[in-house]
Amino acid sequence: MERLPRLKLINSITGYKPANLIATINGKGQTNVAIISSVVHIGSDPALLGFFMRPMVTERHTMENILETGVYTINHINSDIIEQAHFTSADFERHESEFDKCHLTPVFKDDFLAPYVSESNVQIGMELAEKVDIKLNNTILVIGYVSHLYIEQDAFIIDSGLDLKKADTVCISGLDSYHSVEKIASFPFARTNNLPDFGNR
Repeated sequence: MERLPRLKLINSITGYKPANLIATINGKGQTNVAIISSVVHIGSDPALLGFFMRPMVTERHTMENILETGVYTINHINSDIIEQAHFTSADFERHESEFDKCHLTPVFKDDFLAPYVSESNVQIGMELAEKVDIKLNNTILVIGYVSHLYIEQDAFIIDSGLDLKKADTVCISGLDSYHSVEKIASFPFARTNNLPDFGNR
């Protein structure tokens, strides 16, 4: 296959992916925000999240800022900011903040050094825990501790956690398509003694 169709195909075969903005700041106070579709759950206790960074073959302001300060934020993208979020992936110069260029608002909370995205309904403060270099393709797995969490009150359900629909969280397929979230079903914790009788349906 030609490069571009192959790129789009391989980026879409994993299905829907989380849509987040990673926000950082450097030691000079310059802010940065970048769209990331690779955030993954690593563990619950301690609370760990990871995301993948492309090879450092060019300037990677997000990665450079995280290594410099040790902190960053993960912010869910919602339907109101899809377009602004998408264009944070453009190759802006180091002195240009995607916050300014894409009309997003940095907000600082509880003396945490990294900015959050004010327009996001789910904001997560992260502390760098580990940087894992993947030799196979020179990508980087960035693992961080969840240190702060801010969500809209009605989006939190005590028995099931975060209600993504109420948070208006969107997801990504491929490189440039965005989708709304619709809950289909909810089931009890799977155990052998509560297995449904699938054979008689």
